[in-house]
Amino acid sequence: MLEQKIKELAARYADEFIAVRHRLHANPELSYQEFETSRYIQSMLTSFGIPFEVKATTGVLGMIRGKNPDSRVIALRADMDALPIQEENEVDYRSVNDGVMHACGHDVHTTILLGAAKLLNELKDEWEGTVKLIFQPGEERNPGGASYMIKEGVLENPKPQGIIGLHVHPGLDYGKLSFRSGRVMASADELYITIKGKGGHAAAPNLTADTVLIASHLIVSLQQIISRNKNPLSPSVLSICSIQGGHTTNVIPSEVKLMGTFRAMDEEWRFKAHELIRKQATGLVEAMGAEIDLHIDVGYPTVDNDPVFNAKAWKLAEVYMGSEHVEETEIRMGAEDFGYYTQVIPGCFYRLGVRNAEEGIIHNVHTPRFNIDERAIETGIGMMAWLGAAVDAKS
Repeated sequence: MLEQKIKELAARYADEFIAVRHRLHANPELSYQEFETSRYIQSMLTSFGIPFEVKATTGVLGMIRGKNPDSRVIALRADMDALPIQEENEVDYRSVNDGVMHACGHDVHTTILLGAAKLLNELKDEWEGTVKLIFQPGEERNPGGASYMIKEGVLENPKPQGIIGLHVHPGLDYGKLSFRSGRVMASADELYITIKGKGGHAAAPNLTADTVLIASHLIVSLQQIISRNKNPLSPSVLSICSIQGGHTTNVIPSEVKLMGTFRAMDEEWRFKAHELIRKQATGLVEAMGAEIDLHIDVGYPTVDNDPVFNAKAWKLAEVYMGSEHVEETEIRMGAEDFGYYTQVIPGCFYRLGVRNAEEGIIHNVHTPRFNIDERAIETGIGMMAWLGAAVDAKS
């Protein structure tokens, strides 16, 4: 059976791809700067005998043709960029690039897709159709590498009937997967606000426009916009994450900068909220005697798993893993540029458990101590290969 052959190969190559993960983890690169990572992926695909093209400068598109290659086309996607975080893990494969770390698990995603590619290529006489391998840059930074890859035609010639992606989940134990139908992740937009006014001596605020005080009022006011205008049944969140202004105790600065994010599960409310934010922020700041520059950088759309395609993948996961090891993913306010793909073709974005509390592997993504139970790599490789070989996106 194909399922059993995939399991055997995943087990056979597990140590090899754990080493691949270590190599990637130790050499992280920031969004749109993944030049060495891209070259490494290209060299691996070459060693497997898989043809590929370079897309969007550092992206890589591979192609594996099985039997009857025109009968079915499925895309598998992995992101490959890292984050500007200083790693604190004391491991042999710790990042050698100061201030850069694979703190979101994209090294794991890339490793898994490389492993799945090797398995699928070795077994290509035993499955039908074509599998496209999308190694994507820039997931962590607007406008999202997925948008560039789509513009450069990765979803054309041939067009996939569906696309599959995964993300490590430190809240889910090793040996488990989770799926969810429909909307699974939020949209994400970035807020950049500059408040400008006449600065001056802190002992004479009447002669200034107190930009710090105005900023504090604005932060509270923006929270009110979300809590009092959104549909209570549809989650959304606005967080101001940076305040920059002033350098001493007795000078009111002439400029304060705010940065933050707005997340929503409702695309209609998302853009209505943008207008409310602009109106409220402009009115409040000007009423308090200052000027405002406000930029909303529209980012990733929601991630929407196609109900039919997701159900097929979920069922195949239960066949491969056993139903007791497959759960329903919770709705998350995190965002993913995988949402761009799901706007074009049916998609399935699932979670791979990597947690091991007994060994202290409990830290969340985007933190300096994030890590995984590396046994999840064997599970991930096998599962991705199995879905690539077996899932049918046709209605």
